[in-house]
Amino acid sequence: MTELTPTASAPTAAPAAAPATTSGGVPAGVTHPKTIKSFVRRAGRTTTGQAKAFEDFGPRFVLPYAPAPLDAASAFGRTAPLILEIGFGMGEATAHIARVRPDDNFLCCEVHEPGVGALLKRIGEQELTNIRILQHDAVEVIDHMLPEGSLDGVHIFFPDPWHKTKHNKRRLIQGPLVAKLAARLKPGGYLHCATDWQPYAEQMLQVLSAEPLLQNTATDFAPQPDYRPLTKFENRGLRLGHGVWDVVFVRRH
Repeated sequence: MTELTPTASAPTAAPAAAPATTSGGVPAGVTHPKTIKSFVRRAGRTTTGQAKAFEDFGPRFVLPYAPAPLDAASAFGRTAPLILEIGFGMGEATAHIARVRPDDNFLCCEVHEPGVGALLKRIGEQELTNIRILQHDAVEVIDHMLPEGSLDGVHIFFPDPWHKTKHNKRRLIQGPLVAKLAARLKPGGYLHCATDWQPYAEQMLQVLSAEPLLQNTATDFAPQPDYRPLTKFENRGLRLGHGVWDVVFVRRH
């Protein structure tokens, strides 16, 4: 996810180093990975503030991955609509959305340790209570922790566009994943994707339109929902005449 501009009312231990990877995010020595992951390991160093946030807030807000259905009411300490976010970058949009939607619970998947630390730091600074983080591959979380009909919404903002045609197959938004997400949405639940790369936006629209459980909320691309804040890239791009595309579909009743 790209970095955000500020908006007006917009682990228990130090994390281990990420495994060595190639420039494409594949573990060193693995020529052809067997499965497409929901993430790419990125280089980055956890700051002192982020490490302290892990220590102070990790025990409460970072959930352990377990191949068993998630008890969301127990994890959040309340019953509320559950929104899954896949890949939150440094967490600024996530914190903003959680702040403006306090009645919803946000289950957020991200493997990038500095990003997790940054979101934990925001949680502490903004006194947010409706976020829980799973520092694990979202595909495995979906497969093993989220039963069908358990989600009220899904957010996927600015996933890696994999610009080169030969790498398009690595894109997250593909038919099999969308089918899994659609099955886990409650009737009326929504799937909201956003990208700043037009070819990917067109692919998102095509893939989501092909899923029989989903229905578009717009004729094609949707207006930007008011809960999603503008990124710095968007603000700069808008001044230059560039675009960002939102795609919002709902689960059919």
